Amino acid sequence: MHTDYHVHTCYSDDSECPMEEMVQQAISLGLDEIAFTEHVDYGVKTDLNCRYQEYFKELQELQEKYKGRLDIKKGIEFGVQKETIPQYREDFSKYDFDFVILSNHQIHNQEFWNQCFQKGKSQEEFQRAYYDAILDVVKNYKEYSVLGHLDMIKRYDKYGNYSDENIMDMVELIFHYVISEGKGIEVNTSCFRYGLEDLTPSRAILGMYYEMGGRILTLGSDAHAPGDLGCHMEEAQRELRKIGFTQFCTFEKMQPIFHSLRR
Repeated sequence: MHTDYHVHTCYSDDSECPMEEMVQQAISLGLDEIAFTEHVDYGVKTDLNCRYQEYFKELQELQEKYKGRLDIKKGIEFGVQKETIPQYREDFSKYDFDFVILSNHQIHNQEFWNQCFQKGKSQEEFQRAYYDAILDVVKNYKEYSVLGHLDMIKRYDKYGNYSDENIMDMVELIFHYVISEGKGIEVNTSCFRYGLEDLTPSRAILGMYYEMGGRILTLGSDAHAPGDLGCHMEEAQRELRKIGFTQFCTFEKMQPIFHSLRR
């Protein structure tokens, strides 16, 4: 089973790629299934919020056009902050999603990529504040499938390496909610694209997830352009097997479907 469960197109603010171009690329790569997961980030980026109908209309047209050649799932990436939870609950109640990534891209409307949130804080302060914000959300928001790119803050840490040992207490609390509520996490292969030293999330974090009984995993490239689609999936699967995992998931109507990892 060849999949990519984290894909962005022109319906996300940071991509200009036409949706059909991603579909054609997926077919050329021999993928069996993809999930489009366009950004919705209330408070800072709201481009898709008024375009849901347009997005779903095109997605349905592509599902029909490419039926039998590629399975296309109706996904979304919710960039939830604690104070924006009501907006996401409303969106989830309105639309029939197959798959929802729960991510954290900003805190108090201050984004990470531009260093707005990190400014004026020590490395310890912004690192722990990041995980604390995720913990606040998973305690209070339940309408999701997997937690996206859990240690993404590493992409935007100008201080360099911050040991996982310093945040594992918070990660353990986060996983308590994720696992006990039947949710999962994703392995985001953009770590290779960003030149990170470890997987996203790291091997240590994935190991903790496994030891705590977590088994729901999706694989996503976080592609924003066709050239990134499906990248490093085989490598990620090999690394997951080393940790002890034997399966990964796709989703349909918010329910996980298990598949064997490649050897």
